[in-house]
Amino acid sequence: MMRPEHYIAHLNRHVGEEVTIKGWLFNKRSSGKVAFLVMRDGTGLCQCVMVKSMLPPEVFARFDQVTQESSVIVTGLVKADPRQVGGHEIEVRDVQLVQIADEYPITPKEHGIDHLMSHRHLWLRSRRQHAILRVRNEIIHAIRTFLYERDFLMFDTPILTGSIGEEAGTLFSTEYFDLGKAYLAQTGQLYGEAGAMAFGKIYTFGPTFRAEKSKTRRHLTEFWMMEPEMAYYDNDDCMDLQEELICYVVQCALDRCMDQFEVLERDPALLAKVAPPFSRLSYDEALAKLRSLGSDIEWGRDLGGDDETILTQQYDRPVFIYDYPRAAKAFYMKAHPERDDVVKCSDLLAPEGYGEIIGGSQREDDLARLKSRIAEEGLPAATYEWYLDLRRFGSVPHSGFGLGLERTVAWICGLKHIREAIPFARTMARLYP
Repeated sequence: MMRPEHYIAHLNRHVGEEVTIKGWLFNKRSSGKVAFLVMRDGTGLCQCVMVKSMLPPEVFARFDQVTQESSVIVTGLVKADPRQVGGHEIEVRDVQLVQIADEYPITPKEHGIDHLMSHRHLWLRSRRQHAILRVRNEIIHAIRTFLYERDFLMFDTPILTGSIGEEAGTLFSTEYFDLGKAYLAQTGQLYGEAGAMAFGKIYTFGPTFRAEKSKTRRHLTEFWMMEPEMAYYDNDDCMDLQEELICYVVQCALDRCMDQFEVLERDPALLAKVAPPFSRLSYDEALAKLRSLGSDIEWGRDLGGDDETILTQQYDRPVFIYDYPRAAKAFYMKAHPERDDVVKCSDLLAPEGYGEIIGGSQREDDLARLKSRIAEEGLPAATYEWYLDLRRFGSVPHSGFGLGLERTVAWICGLKHIREAIPFARTMARLYP
């Protein structure tokens, strides 16, 4: 028989009962004969009231011993109190000290971002970081539920690979026994296409790596991507699926994360505007709009962060930009049937200046064209023979996209920088902790 467990998040089920909470001291204060311990257990915060006249002297004395982030077990009576955080408090009957913490390096005073990132392993315990990572968890759950309910197969792809998925200049490499260089995967997409040809609809969800020398608020060197691949989908079908997914995920966040949005001071009314249809602009139309807004972007360039910010500030929901110049995009994207200079692809840009959260395309299903593009990019043909086999044996029109999890979390949470959207950020200047 399992022992009973009590958690702060479930105290509403135990009003009038005695419970035992196992957690850590978040904060404390005293008014002499009454002392207050604010406890956290990972599910929430709760004020625990110690009344001197109601406790043995040795128990009440533990208030003076306990320090911030000490591990503590509190037993007491649950009382409803809407004025308190979480809507409840505990009238303490006993306090057990499991470990007295050293002087904690993160105090209620203001700290610089470098100090906080250097103590990320401890910063994760704060209310704000709790809120962000709980929203992240709900977003992941919503994505997986959405795809599961639509018969997508979860398909795991290699992290070590010999095949380049994106730009060769953004690869992390390592020596791989006697086989030469291996690379940390920039994407699971190429292998995902093999899955789509076997199962029809699949998705990958895992870490990806880009050795991109960028210091912007939108970039990490290690991040998580969710990448579906769908047989018999063209690029319009792909955009339809992205729109449906994003609306579903945002609605799930609105349904489940209001407490977290309150901590983050995120205005849910802005997210409530995310509903179909999303505007769809061709690359040419986007350039015309950008130029009318003062941008000097030249045709043929991919949209930069500033361009995306300018553009998305004109919309209250995500917007698609489709049919980009071929030279600005990856080798595997489908050639436009009527124009040699563009490919059948799209980027989905989040509103409020957050920029690209999804990049997708129809994949090139013609063997000769794909071989030509691989040669044109100077890629080692031998490492793509398995990928070309997908066009030799039952090739069909197919499409897919990659959703950047951290960018999506940053947008939905209203974060200023992507580094808070992942438990341990990896950037050009950050490999510790």
